[in-house]
Amino acid sequence: MLQTTLGSLELDNPVLSASGTFGSGWEGRQFSDLGHVGALVSKTVTVLPRPGNPAPRIWETPSGMLNSIGLENKGVDYFVRETLPKMRELAASGRKDGRNGPRIVINIGGESIDDFVTLAERFCREGVHALEVNLSCPNVQEGKLLFSTDPRLTEQAVRAVKKVATVPVFAKLSPNVTDVVAIAKGAEQGGADGLTAINTLIGMAIDWRKGKTILGRGIGGLSGPAIKPVALRMVYQLAAAVRLPIVGVGGVRSADDVLEFVCAGASAVQVGTAMFTDPALMVRIVDEIAGKLAAAGTTIRELRGAAHRASAPAAGCAR
Repeated sequence: MLQTTLGSLELDNPVLSASGTFGSGWEGRQFSDLGHVGALVSKTVTVLPRPGNPAPRIWETPSGMLNSIGLENKGVDYFVRETLPKMRELAASGRKDGRNGPRIVINIGGESIDDFVTLAERFCREGVHALEVNLSCPNVQEGKLLFSTDPRLTEQAVRAVKKVATVPVFAKLSPNVTDVVAIAKGAEQGGADGLTAINTLIGMAIDWRKGKTILGRGIGGLSGPAIKPVALRMVYQLAAAVRLPIVGVGGVRSADDVLEFVCAGASAVQVGTAMFTDPALMVRIVDEIAGKLAAAGTTIRELRGAAHRASAPAAGCAR
């Protein structure tokens, strides 16, 4: 009922953590049994340590939050030595009763194609289950988006990763583009095994009393419920335009949200910002999805893309 696939990757259910919002998963183990989720997606890992952006880095907004973390992390050597074993331990906890357990997906970030290739080679040697290529973080390189805004550069980056990868490769796309379908087709041409859509929308907060921007970097990425309609629209567009499995992400807070993304064409869905206030949410959503599907007499696979088969985009997705 809950099983789904992302290319060759089989998941027990369609619920994943979103990169950058749940660490490696280890931090959330005290709140719920993470062995029950479909996959754990790491925070972005870069080749060398990154100090991140200046504070303040987080600002609450109506229906969401702005973040400007700047890909702070301790680099790939530290991650492989200290963090990856903890992710493996969490994954092992879910391998029972015939389940696959959570798959380990590593989000990799780089400022050059060589960076992406180095990380892909390293993590494939470590035996992770999939790679998510972060082409779209708006908080580095002075706000430039580079690979995620140019179909040709997207294709080149994905093709280079695919040449060395031995696991499925997912391209994470930015919504901060004129035509997300063109970028997705670039990823498809490069051989991507799937897409993750979407990353955060670029936003800003200003303190009028001080007459300056609030975030240390000025701009940040907007996430949370405010971006869900945008994310749904983009997933719907992508599902109609490319022949790749899609991981939907953006503003998910409930089982209904997950099933709406599935109707739009997503094969799996990531939960992110909502877990800052409810770190047990992912596991609870898995249980709630099972109940809703049983009541509706359907499965994730049957529901996927229902909005495309209906007479109007919203049809087939009633709660």
